[in-house]
Amino acid sequence: MSKYGVTIGMEIHVELATKSKMFSSAPNGLGEEEKANISIDPVVTAQPGALPVPNKEAIRFVQMAGLALGCEIAMHSKFDRKHYFYPDLPKGYQISQYDEPLCGSGALDIVRASGEMKTIGITRIHMEEDTGKNMHVAGATLVDLNRAGVPLMELVSEPDIEDGAQARLFCQKLQQIFRYLGISRADIEKGQMRCEVNLSLYKEGEDRLSGTKVEVKNIGSFRSVERAANYEIARQTEVLDEGGTIVQETRGWDDAAGKTVSQRSKENANDYRYFPDPDLLPMTFTAAYIKELERQLPELPAQKYKRFEGEYGIRRENLDVIIADETTADFFENVISELREKIVSQETNAKEKKLVQLAANYLVSELQKLLGDARMAISEMKITAENYAELVGMIGDGKINSSAAQTVLAVMFDTGGDPSMIVEEKNLAQDDDVEALAIVISSVVAANEKSVYDFKAGKDNAFKYLMGQVMKETKGKANPQKAADLMREALRS
Repeated sequence: MSKYGVTIGMEIHVELATKSKMFSSAPNGLGEEEKANISIDPVVTAQPGALPVPNKEAIRFVQMAGLALGCEIAMHSKFDRKHYFYPDLPKGYQISQYDEPLCGSGALDIVRASGEMKTIGITRIHMEEDTGKNMHVAGATLVDLNRAGVPLMELVSEPDIEDGAQARLFCQKLQQIFRYLGISRADIEKGQMRCEVNLSLYKEGEDRLSGTKVEVKNIGSFRSVERAANYEIARQTEVLDEGGTIVQETRGWDDAAGKTVSQRSKENANDYRYFPDPDLLPMTFTAAYIKELERQLPELPAQKYKRFEGEYGIRRENLDVIIADETTADFFENVISELREKIVSQETNAKEKKLVQLAANYLVSELQKLLGDARMAISEMKITAENYAELVGMIGDGKINSSAAQTVLAVMFDTGGDPSMIVEEKNLAQDDDVEALAIVISSVVAANEKSVYDFKAGKDNAFKYLMGQVMKETKGKANPQKAADLMREALRS
């Protein structure tokens, strides 16, 4: 058992999906423009006399995030200047927030590896502007200001996280919430969401905050959040075990090498020389405004999870996938609506509970595999909720078996075709002809005397083998339930 405890806090930066930038009318391309320095204007490039104007939508987005995370929404807030000098920061300072952020304390619940719930406190959420990007080419450094001025929300957690897995899960849950709110895609691989780990170790029995904090930046995936945190835990443990001292610093994550590397000493707040931005008036919000924002909140992932579990009785492992993305959850609900209509109109005879479970199982397994292979979002696919529900109904009624269902689903995915027509064109319907099945089963029993003997001796695998031979003879078209019943009758005789 380790003699050190682990304290981890996270700093999460998220580029907000507004139409324009934070303090100017320049278009917000989220840093994805093909050409450098095309999404700029006098404010972004800090031309003399150019004055900032706050983006109302960006401020609302931050407040919506705060409400979703149970934060205290400030009735008064202001912008400050944060001074530091990099080539991608034209003004020589960043407009940010210091002592009066838009959102105060909140919390987010995650599930530990043990299955227990853990609450991660949120210290604050504030608003600032993003910087440009430096590009190092042929011994020179070029500056692209397309990203400069993009609305950037920063969330700071309490130091409640205990290991890399919790850090990863915390970031993933935040991304899910931001996507449900529609304030950002928060794509970490594209830099729209940046996760920084602040980690320290303390001796067991001492104060949790007694260790020296190290910040880890340049983390480009959720998996890397976990790896970087765990590497830093191991590195700091080794340093302390050898009698060394942890240096307060900023380190970068080298994903290829799987380690952190020192970048610079860690700055303190005093180093930034914060003071209120004289070009931007303080902001005041009314209770009626906050109440209206609360009314606009959508159903959030945790709420949807609880409702789906209670209303549809879906297994939790399936729910995790279905709820992970709002478009997937919406598609699933549309499928359930279609299935209920088919039950009422007697287009399907299967029970709703069975159909719901089939719809969830095929969505989580086969459909997710097709989407993953095609690198496609569910909103981009050709399959409609109506056609997917029809396929599920056919499976539930036993008109096609699981092998045929997978074939039909793949064709639907490629063409958007109707499942009934695909089944007919490919002759995939299950064979329910009892007399024809009985003939096949008699033939299989006669040709496999050893397996028949093994079955009567109590070997269950022998029955599976015999059924496999039946499916082989019928080219997979035999109704499995009817074939199994007929096989048991034949083996009893």
